[in-house]
Amino acid sequence: MTEEAAEAMTIKGALKQAIIEQFGTPCAVVDLDVVDRNIAKLQSLCDAAGLANRPHIKTHKSPFLAQRQMAAGAIGITCQKLGEAEIMAAAGITDILIATNILGAARSGRLAALQRQTPLKLCADNPVSLAAYSRAGQTADRPVTVLIECDTGRKRAGVETAGEAVALAKIIRDDPWLEFGGLMFYPPRDGWPATQAFLDTTRQGLADLGLTPQIISTGGTPNLVNLGQLDGATEHRAGTSIFNDRMMMQAGVAEMADCALTIFTSVVSRAGPARGILDAGSKTFTSDTGGLEGFGHILEYPNARIHDMAEEHGFLDLSACETRPDVGEILKVIPNHVCVAVNMFDQLVAVRGDSISDVLSVAARGKLV
Repeated sequence: MTEEAAEAMTIKGALKQAIIEQFGTPCAVVDLDVVDRNIAKLQSLCDAAGLANRPHIKTHKSPFLAQRQMAAGAIGITCQKLGEAEIMAAAGITDILIATNILGAARSGRLAALQRQTPLKLCADNPVSLAAYSRAGQTADRPVTVLIECDTGRKRAGVETAGEAVALAKIIRDDPWLEFGGLMFYPPRDGWPATQAFLDTTRQGLADLGLTPQIISTGGTPNLVNLGQLDGATEHRAGTSIFNDRMMMQAGVAEMADCALTIFTSVVSRAGPARGILDAGSKTFTSDTGGLEGFGHILEYPNARIHDMAEEHGFLDLSACETRPDVGEILKVIPNHVCVAVNMFDQLVAVRGDSISDVLSVAARGKLV
């Protein structure tokens, strides 16, 4: 057998052959048929719950996919950083919520520059952010719409009491360069009754100020099981659902068939009978395990484990496998946390069936400001 024939045997599949010949490995591959199903499912869930759909683009970071979500019925998008919003605005998307305090971007002048072009919706949980947003609005000569971020148990960002939310709303009301937009929540999966109590108390305090929240936003793909449970909610932010990953399977909101993105990676060494090396490491998957064992699920060898990583390599434990991969074999891996994996790639190879259909730029990757 020639070396070429032996190599072809290890690749095992027309799509894998095309990927290795045109792109090499590691390579992030997205199944557009699954993406389309996931987009339609999210829109359907929001429609059924009477909520507007505002998907979070931090997962895919692609204007092409954001526009696909808008075409399916999304009213706008959610971004995590101003840099992401700049990319999306340049692609023609104008209804943008940035779901974090963006002090650095506000103080640098970039917020004012984008606000001058496109009216943004921002969130804040403190007066310092509000002051920075006000200065940006004045510089842009366009008031900034602000949602107050509220924490109801997740213990990340957000005010922890209704009184704090109302106090911030008063600051917004009294500032000519700020406009009160509403409230933003990311409740724990079991924290929706507490969120309802928080919301009800806050709405009463807002009414005393003469304010009515136009937007009451909830978030998270794991919270899709809770859509419709918060009385008064107007829209939902889900990001991971467009691709899904091992974390979403673990959370019970996705199955393997719902995972649209896989990392194609080559076995580059089998130095021992029960171990191997992949050409994808922490620069591909990142070190974020998402609380799961190992660093991804290998479709061809589900009992194999990526148990450790170096920057460029993943270390395989094959001791539980009845059959084991050969050197040169290409494996497909579902990442634990797809959002951080996507951020490691400049492009996604889009496929339908066994055919490559497009190459998508991850245009908003690496936007730290």
